Amino acid sequence: MAASRGLAGVGGAGAVQGSGPSSFAFDSGLEIKTRSVEQTLLPLVSQITTLINHKDNTKKSDKTLQAIQRVGQAVNLAVGRFVKVGEAIANENRDLKEEINIACIEAKQAGETIAALTDVTNLNHPESDGQITVFTDKTGVIKAARLLLSSVTKVLLLADRVVIKQIITSRNKVLATMERLEKVNSFQEFVQIFSQFGNEMVEFAHLTGDRQNDLKDEKKKAKMAAARAVLEKCTMMLLTASKTCLRHPHCESAHKNKEGVFDRMKVALDKVIEIVTDCKPNGETDISSISIFTAVKEFKMNLEALRENLYFQSKENLSVTLEAILERTEDFTDSAYTSHEHRERILELSTQARMELQQLISVWIQALHSTATQLAADLLKYHADHVVLKALKLTGVEGNLEALAEYACKLSEQKEQLVETCRLLRHVSGTEPLEITCIHAEETFQVTGQQIISAAETLTLHPSSKIAKENLDVFCEAWESQISDMSILLREINDVFEGRRGEKYGYLSLPKAMKNNANLKPLKPDKPDSEEQAKLAKLGLKLGLLTSDADCEIQKWEDQENEIVRYGRNMSSVAYSLYLFTRGEGPLKTSQDLINQLEVFAAEGLKLTSSVQAFSKQLKDDDKLMLLLEINKLIPLCHQLQTITKTSLQSKVFLKVDKCITKARSMMALLVQLLSLCYRLLKKLQMENNRWVSVTDKDTVDGKS
Repeated sequence: MAASRGLAGVGGAGAVQGSGPSSFAFDSGLEIKTRSVEQTLLPLVSQITTLINHKDNTKKSDKTLQAIQRVGQAVNLAVGRFVKVGEAIANENRDLKEEINIACIEAKQAGETIAALTDVTNLNHPESDGQITVFTDKTGVIKAARLLLSSVTKVLLLADRVVIKQIITSRNKVLATMERLEKVNSFQEFVQIFSQFGNEMVEFAHLTGDRQNDLKDEKKKAKMAAARAVLEKCTMMLLTASKTCLRHPHCESAHKNKEGVFDRMKVALDKVIEIVTDCKPNGETDISSISIFTAVKEFKMNLEALRENLYFQSKENLSVTLEAILERTEDFTDSAYTSHEHRERILELSTQARMELQQLISVWIQALHSTATQLAADLLKYHADHVVLKALKLTGVEGNLEALAEYACKLSEQKEQLVETCRLLRHVSGTEPLEITCIHAEETFQVTGQQIISAAETLTLHPSSKIAKENLDVFCEAWESQISDMSILLREINDVFEGRRGEKYGYLSLPKAMKNNANLKPLKPDKPDSEEQAKLAKLGLKLGLLTSDADCEIQKWEDQENEIVRYGRNMSSVAYSLYLFTRGEGPLKTSQDLINQLEVFAAEGLKLTSSVQAFSKQLKDDDKLMLLLEINKLIPLCHQLQTITKTSLQSKVFLKVDKCITKARSMMALLVQLLSLCYRLLKKLQMENNRWVSVTDKDTVDGKS
């Protein structure tokens, strides 16, 4: 068990929770960066606040005295349990043993002091007049409380260093095994070492996954997620690339392909360590120290540069520069020697400058956003069929080196387009986590594009090699997966820009709770474990990809007000909110919210089937039968989902959520098929109607002639 998690289990002091305004403020001077440390301290802070904020009534009731004593004893017992775990961690980590033990001793002493000061059972008796208690020595309680919280925080942060050390040790083991894998020369040795590597990667994934979930900083969480995604996807690439090298040891492109995977994994491993050890970038400049003249000069240069290149500056840089200038004007406005007229004029111009900058930024951002997102949308649409990848696979199997060069050049062009687009999307992403995801996408396209070409070259040189073919397939799948991820990323960026962070379309709002679900317990208290979270995230990712497919089908329709399109869009919107829920984002916060949206999802599905049935009446028998067969698959799924949402599973909340997400995914897959089929049949119907009208018109003309 991780050190910080072990301590988190004994951090709460139980008993009475304090409420109301607090006269006690705690600041240890130590930065808390993880949720587990923060959550462990909260109950203790609440307990001590209760003790310190009690009313100093002259007459104290037995109930009050008993409550005060219970809180003091609970705090002392909790500290005792906490100290035992802390000492156990100290014994297992000699380099931190002395520091942890000192902090544990301080915590224990402070806990005992609080227990003694809250021993107030005999306070109303005359013989206890000289007793020092929480009522007679509030300063002593506050001093003990500060010492207690400070020492507990130190222990927690030292334990957190143990977790960091575990991650570093795990990384070093993975790195050492990777170095052995790089030098391996036989299949038998490779299989043995790769098996060890797999186990070490699983351990590293668990440690870093727990750390990612524990981090408070959303930017760091996003960076960790990106690095872990690289490691996860590259593991399969490492397997196939290494096998290809072993099968074709003298093939230069195979070695180049393998080296690219190893290099990328090493960079990702280093990135994880940078995040957990909190390495901060250097070279940050302090703009607040410059003069108004220099700041105005820089601001004008930035605005001029903006005319030449829309992406040269960020809106934050312009705003910060302007605010630095306006802050310096306070030297003038605050001066006793500045006339009233001049002071008013400076303040008036400051306000005007802010307003005009905001207007400029608004127009500018709109232009940036339109440029980046339109380019991304066009590229995704153009490359959706993966023609170049298919061609590379075919030329590889045929051993056609001339065709390989042609298609490798085309893939390089496609890669550069996607890399540039990711760079542009980064500028308009709107949030730091999305910005990090854009950087991750840019790096993935850059690296994977080169690796596909080297893998294709290897297959072309050895066209009968099954291993080389499998290797190329793996890299092509990684490329296709990143294209799908980019589609989701584009939608999320648009959501942020249009103020729809939690939902895809403004008209679809979260419905109110329904009576038949009143007995459903919220999800938050029933937190899924790591295995459940991984399963839910995997289901959610597939659901997110299906919403992209559905939206692509919807965009094909010329009539966006068509009932089939409208209900399909509603279903896709709800499915997207379910996908966000699996990531811990969006408007759905509890299982009740989720079930409400699932009921909407099922209802929209039934409305869609009714609209499709109405459309089928316009079709010929064969087409009508084909469409009805698809509808008959969707209807029972809608009813099954409605049944699941109304069934109480009491403590098995995750099981219910899992079933619902799985069912929703099946419905979305059918929705994509239905939208595609309906569109094709509609076009066919329109062509037949146009042909009939043309023939009728011709007959009319011939009759007149």
